[in-house]
Amino acid sequence: MVKADNGSYSIASTFIIVGFETLREMELALFCLFTSIYVLTIGAHFLVITLVAVDRCLHKPMYLLLANFSMLEVLYTTVTVPKMLDALLTRHKDISSQSCLAQFYFLFGLGAAENCLLAVMAYDRYVAICRPLHYTTVMTSKTSMNLALGAWVGGLLAASPPAIWISTLRFCFPNFIDHFFCDYAPLLKLSCEDTSDGEFAFMVMSWSVILGCFLLIMVSYTLIILAVLRIPSIEGQKKAFNTCASHLVVVSIFYGTVIFMYIRPTSHIRFSIDKVVSVFYCVVTPLMNPIIYCLRNQEVKTAVIKTLRILASNGNDMIMRAWMVGRISFPENRKF
Repeated sequence: MVKADNGSYSIASTFIIVGFETLREMELALFCLFTSIYVLTIGAHFLVITLVAVDRCLHKPMYLLLANFSMLEVLYTTVTVPKMLDALLTRHKDISSQSCLAQFYFLFGLGAAENCLLAVMAYDRYVAICRPLHYTTVMTSKTSMNLALGAWVGGLLAASPPAIWISTLRFCFPNFIDHFFCDYAPLLKLSCEDTSDGEFAFMVMSWSVILGCFLLIMVSYTLIILAVLRIPSIEGQKKAFNTCASHLVVVSIFYGTVIFMYIRPTSHIRFSIDKVVSVFYCVVTPLMNPIIYCLRNQEVKTAVIKTLRILASNGNDMIMRAWMVGRISFPENRKF
């Protein structure tokens, strides 16, 4: 901390995001790697959103929720990755306190919304497998969109109290954030004030959102497994499990990293390990999720193949029309 002339601590209005402290050549290599992953991630999720929007076979509650999840993933990665790429390429690591606070709020708001939406998707699978005769009346398109909207609003509201509290803190020099984005624990390390009460409140909020949604998901899947085991035929059991396998894999990957990151005391945090784990759930996992859904879900695979065939057919038609226009404009026997 740096003291001003009047004996008080100097207050930092900007922060330096340390990011990955490595050789310049390694930074450029990481920039190329993360840029490729980010572009693929955005493209894959927009492909899912587009398929759900244009293919009538995917106008079902399950896929409407999946499209919302893809949009959350797009926004979630966009909150952190572009700034990280800018720092790797230009070494411009300054960030204003307002931008840092906004990044913190949207990171945790969208993350909480993902937790809520995964719980809603688990409920959708529970109704589909355990109450199949009531599925069309319980999970209508309107109901699924209302539940998705509730997940968005609930997540953003859950992130408001910690963001408002952090905005009231004073941050002292040295103003280095030992991370590649404005995470909760690195920000608290820079505070000039006692943050123990706020840390406890944030831990309670994290436990409530993360473990609350995780518990709902586990209850849903416990009931699903019990229902599937009562199916007499092996083929019927496999078909039932396949309808929720993709979601279960995504849940396992998501909560494996999130629980490690945020369900623990901040005093035990090692930022070098956190950076590696954060790269996984901020960069790698968002790319894996649409791949998992496309590979594990036959309806999505069919929609992808059908869309590619339509695009290929349209491309061939455009080539043929261009060729015919050329033939009409320049007939073989035309004399100049």
